[in-house]
Amino acid sequence: MKSRFSLFKRGGVFYAQDTTTGKQSSLRTKDEAEAMTLLNAKNESFRAPVLNLQIARTYMTACDPALSARTWQHVMEQVASTKTGNTQVRWQTAIQDKAFDLIRTRKLVETTAEHFLDVLKTGSVSTNVFLRRAHNYALGLNWLPWPVLPKMHWPSVEYKSKRAITVAEHQKIIARERNPATRAFYQLLWHLGGAQTDIATLNAEDIDWTRRTIAYQRQKTGTTALIAFGAEVVAILNDLPKVGKLFPALARIHESHRAKMFIKRLASVGITGVSLHSYRYAWAERAMEAGYPERFAMQALGHTSKAVHRAYSRKAQVTVPALEDFEKRAASVIVPMATAVA
Repeated sequence: MKSRFSLFKRGGVFYAQDTTTGKQSSLRTKDEAEAMTLLNAKNESFRAPVLNLQIARTYMTACDPALSARTWQHVMEQVASTKTGNTQVRWQTAIQDKAFDLIRTRKLVETTAEHFLDVLKTGSVSTNVFLRRAHNYALGLNWLPWPVLPKMHWPSVEYKSKRAITVAEHQKIIARERNPATRAFYQLLWHLGGAQTDIATLNAEDIDWTRRTIAYQRQKTGTTALIAFGAEVVAILNDLPKVGKLFPALARIHESHRAKMFIKRLASVGITGVSLHSYRYAWAERAMEAGYPERFAMQALGHTSKAVHRAYSRKAQVTVPALEDFEKRAASVIVPMATAVA
């Protein structure tokens, strides 16, 4: 059988030339014996690819005995086991995606880029996100000798367009809602901009009535959100429990059930295209339009809030006032205060 690669020397360095395509590649050596060994390996890889795969698998199994048996289901379950709370629930739900059935029992070392692409074509945005994370997890633990799908070849994640809920829509929802606790829940979402689970699980002890602030730790990220409130929120809070959970019933149910309740309410008032998370986008956009400093908005919603980044970078429309106007406004506040102190 004719060899696929031939050897030649140029400038003291040995090269291999593909006799089919004519492509030349350096063997990065000036030693002829070493060059011949490398050339024979390249030719052998084309003569018996299956045999070479078995040889490679044997070498890798010697380093990791479980390598030959590890499947993608094992990887995904392992990732889920490292998570806690709602994040773990999301992982446990995500790995049940039917698109993963295409590789669920497939061994890592037998997975090709085509297998991944088939999964991505069958699945959704969520499939792309969680498969990418599982793949990176396996790479990080050296369960894969090299990437199954190079980073630059992953299809881009394209999320559906999301929008903020409008003040008119919020008013229609509040007017239609008959349950006092649920109505107060939607009102606090509007005024506080929190994620639905964070607001549903607020405690009366999270409220500082002296400073009129509410502080809580975000369940998704663990970061602290600190937000001030005004007279409208005071009126809402006065009708809620003074100890323990503000919304005992809503706190007990899963976030998906709260979402379904909201969807039913939207249908009853003819509103589409929004979710409970749209309240978070609405708060961020209202803050931007009102000229609320971004650092305060990030403190109110949590420093890692994507809603703040989105609103302050492109969504909300705002007219930036002149610096001199800000200086005059600041001076008008400082002078009376100084006079009062004197």
